[in-house]
Amino acid sequence: MWQARFYQALPKIVVDYPSSRWLFLTLTVRNCEIGELGTVLTAMNAAFKRMEKRKELSPVQGWIRATEVTRGKDGSAHPHFHCLLMVQPSWFKGKNYVKHERWVELWRDCLRVNYEPNIDIRAVKTKTGEVVANVAEQLQSAVAETLKYSVKPEDMANDPEWFLELTRQLHKRRFISTGGALKNVLQLD
Repeated sequence: MWQARFYQALPKIVVDYPSSRWLFLTLTVRNCEIGELGTVLTAMNAAFKRMEKRKELSPVQGWIRATEVTRGKDGSAHPHFHCLLMVQPSWFKGKNYVKHERWVELWRDCLRVNYEPNIDIRAVKTKTGEVVANVAEQLQSAVAETLKYSVKPEDMANDPEWFLELTRQLHKRRFISTGGALKNVLQLD
């Protein structure tokens, strides 16, 4: 559903922001006990809000963020954010570019933790690796990855007790969020 809404809005986004580039960002935290997941997600959401306000993110024109929770082999929960960032073309030049190490520092500081969280950041390209003029083609796999499932189906089926606690921890939580120029992109007209 979310993917379909984004694909529907894409032509207007391309017209309104023809030169924008796209980044795929994954923000993680350490695994937590399933019973602590709600508290960890609250902290992650607050950290993301703090990070939005940092000067390094001022060239970000808009974003879509999805929360995913996977089950660790030890039964822990692994919450993480998949983000699709629409940035100004100048992002990749000079002072606007944010190196991986700086992303780690930003996320760590905004999370207010004393460890180095894992970050993955990459420019969105086609499956063959090139950047193309057809933005829809370029974004297809990034949108699919960002707006996929929130919980893997096998994580739900393999441990009913874990799934029950997951359901308790996730009750009334929003898993898809948007901001900036993409704030209303997933809403129905």
